[in-house]
Amino acid sequence: MKKPIIAVSVGDLNGVGIEIALKAHAEVSKLCNPIYCIHTHMLEKAAKLLGVKVPNDFSTSPVEGEFEIKAGQVDAASGKYSYDSFMSAIKLCETKEADAVVTMPIHKEAWKRAGLHFVGHTDLLRDYFKQDAIMMLGCEKMFVALYTEHIPLRDVPATIKKEKITLFLLDLHRSIGDKKVAVLGLNPHAGDNGVLGDEEREIEEAINRANETIGKELFFGAIVPDIAFTPHFRSNFNYFVAMYHDQGLAPLKALYFDESVNISLNLPIIRTSVDHGTAFDIAYKGEAKTLSYMNAIKSAIGFIK
Repeated sequence: MKKPIIAVSVGDLNGVGIEIALKAHAEVSKLCNPIYCIHTHMLEKAAKLLGVKVPNDFSTSPVEGEFEIKAGQVDAASGKYSYDSFMSAIKLCETKEADAVVTMPIHKEAWKRAGLHFVGHTDLLRDYFKQDAIMMLGCEKMFVALYTEHIPLRDVPATIKKEKITLFLLDLHRSIGDKKVAVLGLNPHAGDNGVLGDEEREIEEAINRANETIGKELFFGAIVPDIAFTPHFRSNFNYFVAMYHDQGLAPLKALYFDESVNISLNLPIIRTSVDHGTAFDIAYKGEAKTLSYMNAIKSAIGFIK
């Protein structure tokens, strides 16, 4: 059976992404044919700093640009290169030269220094494809889809509108199929019937509308946030919708930090990513772990039809 082709964007070269790609290459190559979006001269620079050799079958798609790799430092040149690597990977999918994109971590401040106005991969994908991409993170044991992502916490309540949440839930259903999903409330105790806030009324109305549209009960809530991730509750659900970033990702990372991946849903291409940052503190020290990357590769392959 023909192995899928995965375009790998290398992330910020001042971080751990390229080390992970080189470390995991032999194992990844058993599952797919990876194409790494990096120019050979930058690849050789990184390999030299790591004290490793580039494998003979390490296939690359050249990304123009050359700069000094500064391990563990925020740098505009490295930020711009990580953006260009990602765009190269997207275009390989658009031209059908690759079946999916897997991304290594970028550094948001480096993108800002490079003059890029996107706050991350998902924001860029949303703008590029003009579609409401959904950020879902997790592993086989637990997935969390984020209703809001990288916005200030003070701005979240204003986004809790039944029409918008209904569309989000229906888009999520189209992406993951008939999975049971626990939808969290916003407030402590899910508002206690309006005592601690009334946003849950909007959430519950959205859940009802989504279930009616689908024709079956798949979304449940609003669930009290502080019990949603307890062992008993997770025995009944492994898909969750969190109203804001830390509400969903704090428990996920406490439970499955090394295993989790980031999946972009509701897009014309398949994109998965490691669920960790650039880890500047251990860059080029040979200490980076490959588990999240391997799971991102496997998740991408799972979405390829």
